[in-house]
Amino acid sequence: MTGQTASSILVDAEPSSVMEVIADFHSYPRWARGVRSATVLSTHEDGRVNEVEFVLDAAPIKDEYTLTYTWDDDVQVTWSLVRSTMVTAMDGAYVLRPRQGSTEVIYRLKVDLAVPMIGMLKRKAERVIIDTALKGLKQRVESVR
Repeated sequence: MTGQTASSILVDAEPSSVMEVIADFHSYPRWARGVRSATVLSTHEDGRVNEVEFVLDAAPIKDEYTLTYTWDDDVQVTWSLVRSTMVTAMDGAYVLRPRQGSTEVIYRLKVDLAVPMIGMLKRKAERVIIDTALKGLKQRVESVR
């Protein structure tokens, strides 16, 4: 993903536990700030989620969008935009790296909006999204262990 923003966090859990929380889309409204609902629309043949429809209300942004997911065991999950009202492109990934009893979670994101935005402001918005998501993920994983 060129032109992406990335950040990472260390989570006190094994990669499988982290991936379990990432894959539990029904729980996102409980820990992912701004996500009002996450509805699984389809799954892959192996039972992993394929498409999810999200309703986001993170003032001042309100949107409904659908993402498609590709899974690589407990190592990585990537997603891309299927449809949205405000976003024209969204590519992201969680990459998990084991670290002596914990997991480094790397979040990569690239978003393009329907409204023009200066690159610097767009990257800052991506950074806020990533940092908020990583903190929420860490808190959720470590609280359900």
